[in-house]
Amino acid sequence: MDAMKTKRLTKMSLLTATALLLGYLEYLLPVFPALPGVRLGLGNIAVLYALYAMGRKDAFLLMLLKVLLCGLLFAGAFSTLYALAGGFCSVFAMCAAKRLPGVSTVGVSVAGAVFHNAGQAVVACLLLGRGAVLSYLPALLLAAILTGLLTGLAAKGVLKALGEHGEGNGV
Repeated sequence: MDAMKTKRLTKMSLLTATALLLGYLEYLLPVFPALPGVRLGLGNIAVLYALYAMGRKDAFLLMLLKVLLCGLLFAGAFSTLYALAGGFCSVFAMCAAKRLPGVSTVGVSVAGAVFHNAGQAVVACLLLGRGAVLSYLPALLLAAILTGLLTGLAAKGVLKALGEHGEGNGV
């Protein structure tokens, strides 16, 4: 294995471990007891880092590893299904937002959080067959904006501290 592949594999391994640790901490901390299912999205700090420091493919792979491993270790099948839907929507939204001129890391994070919650709401509607789930969506979107801001600020700090400026837009 050449040095570049080894470096990438090492970085992905460290980011996966970081995302798992942050995911575990998230499951221990009920952040918003009044809003079931709402979490800070701490593992997305690692995904944002991967997006800026390594690129879209690695960010997508990291999200997939994070969701599947956290689902296997800390959650059940339904939680994993929701997280997969949210994760796919989130990474696609973050990749799209990152390409827009003038959108910062924090803006990319907020877009990812909003689309994560929207994706989970769609799955809930499909599984539960209830339109009432949509009445919960405004609270989820507001929570997404707040948690996306916090996660984005944390990711921006990590990127700056580690000297990563990523591809495309600045941090």
